[in-house]
Amino acid sequence: MLQPIAHLLSKQRNILGSTSPRRRALLESIGLNFEIIDSGFNEQLLRDKFSHPCEYVKENAKQKAIHVYKKLADAGETADLIIGADTVVTFQESIYEKPKDKEDAFQMLTKLSGNWHTVFTGVALVTNSTSPHSSAALTTINNPSSTTTTTTITTTTSSTTTTSNACSNKDDNGNGDDYVVTTFHEATDVYICQLTPNIINSYIETGEPMDKAGGYAIQGIGATLIESIKGDYFNVVGLPLHRLTKELYHMYSE
Repeated sequence: MLQPIAHLLSKQRNILGSTSPRRRALLESIGLNFEIIDSGFNEQLLRDKFSHPCEYVKENAKQKAIHVYKKLADAGETADLIIGADTVVTFQESIYEKPKDKEDAFQMLTKLSGNWHTVFTGVALVTNSTSPHSSAALTTINNPSSTTTTTTITTTTSSTTTTSNACSNKDDNGNGDDYVVTTFHEATDVYICQLTPNIINSYIETGEPMDKAGGYAIQGIGATLIESIKGDYFNVVGLPLHRLTKELYHMYSE
């Protein structure tokens, strides 16, 4: 999907607003040139404020990307594309992020054992609103029937005021930096086989579950626990590559 627009992406500054080694490896695998900047966003959003887990992950992803944008603005810098992402595991209307400790990991895996669950990844793309690619995003992606939403945001380093579908943040002279945020999400269903306490504890002792949403890694030892999936495998790893490249193609090919 990226080949027709690779020459455009290679000439601009692209940033991944995440220190996740999985997301880094996925972007490297498709040949995208990018930098990594930790957003520093403190993920303390109240889950019950969101109507659905997909809205929760999209907001987390958006805040991560915006925090990177503001970091750059504070340093007098900018970027052509900032990618933010967030992944959670959901089961029986509960959201499972990274386990707090071994006991938490054990409880998560016990609940997921012998059941289907759903993995949601939200992605946010921040581009400069003066860019022709941002204009393309506004005209081709903002479709009411789509899971993609695009909003134009004006901001400076002062506090942000939210009104309807946009955030406004200007100084007393009305000066500010404009950017566009495009968000979308993907969902993948995963079935974990029936696990015994011994299997769960042995897996936890590998250390792998401790920094993974839901307490397992599909790309690691955790793959041995997974019997079946329905949907995008890479979405479970942490970044839906097909959907990401599809959105970028629409943004940059118009």
